[in-house]
Amino acid sequence: MKAVKAAAALAILVTLIILPLPSAAQKYPEKSIRLIVPFPSGASQILGILVSEKLTEALGQPVVVDFRPGAGGTIGAEVAARAPNDGYTLLLTSVSLTISPSIYKSLKFDPVRDFAPVTQVAAVPNVMVVHPSVPAKNLKELIQVARAHPGKLSFGSGGVGSSNHLANELFKSLAKVNIVHVPYKGASIALTHILSGEIEMVVVTVPATIPFITSGRLRGIAVLAPQRVPALPDVPTTAESGMPELVVITWYGLFVPTGVRPDVINRLNAEMVRIMNAPEVKRQLVKVEVEPVTSTPSEFGALFRRESETWARVIREANIKFE
Repeated sequence: MKAVKAAAALAILVTLIILPLPSAAQKYPEKSIRLIVPFPSGASQILGILVSEKLTEALGQPVVVDFRPGAGGTIGAEVAARAPNDGYTLLLTSVSLTISPSIYKSLKFDPVRDFAPVTQVAAVPNVMVVHPSVPAKNLKELIQVARAHPGKLSFGSGGVGSSNHLANELFKSLAKVNIVHVPYKGASIALTHILSGEIEMVVVTVPATIPFITSGRLRGIAVLAPQRVPALPDVPTTAESGMPELVVITWYGLFVPTGVRPDVINRLNAEMVRIMNAPEVKRQLVKVEVEPVTSTPSEFGALFRRESETWARVIREANIKFE
């Protein structure tokens, strides 16, 4: 009997030895990784190149940036959503991913269903600015001017459904004012038109406005963030201005297709947290007013869901439709 038990135990041991290792134990990465970035310029470009370089060093395999711009970031996101869920395709995108489902009715992917969050990567604060011809020096005065002249003020945006469009729609809802939307093919074009006085106000990222606010060509009304930004120390936050609900941060984050192994997601998260918190990376990004921000996958997932709900409500209440 003892001999039979010993033989059985030996057979089990041999079977365990020759069985393939579980997937969690597979080495990652073993080949190059594609990093899809759906926007070609600005903070997206800066972060895409930086993440590519630093992850290449950390993982020991090439991480190649694949810029896929167009349709508010949905073209690149769709490519990532259709990629194999093996951890070799990453998506570095922005808050636009939370807006897309409510704007594009024929979207061929579901951001919640088709992507798994890895970590937030960075945040860029937004600021509301007006042309100097507008007789308002703060948010309270701007609301008074808008209420006194309904439909006379206009705000520019980077297009219907863009984050700076929705920021203004949220402001209109909270302040109960009537301001006309003028969409452009990009926030930079809207900025050009406010400088020439063709529109009165716009919400854009802080880095884009610094030289114009400091020179007096534009007036900073409020920073749409919880704290003031060092580059614009005299511009108060929306909370300081009596509107704490008006916080609009342009965040960037890393995603993978749903189904990627948890150990791969955890590895990517750990490397990204280390990279974005490295002193040299922080020094590099602070020069362009980009704040490194990291999180756990679950924390980032919670942020994604909150933002999705907020923008879906704003889009529904403002009856925004993409033409």
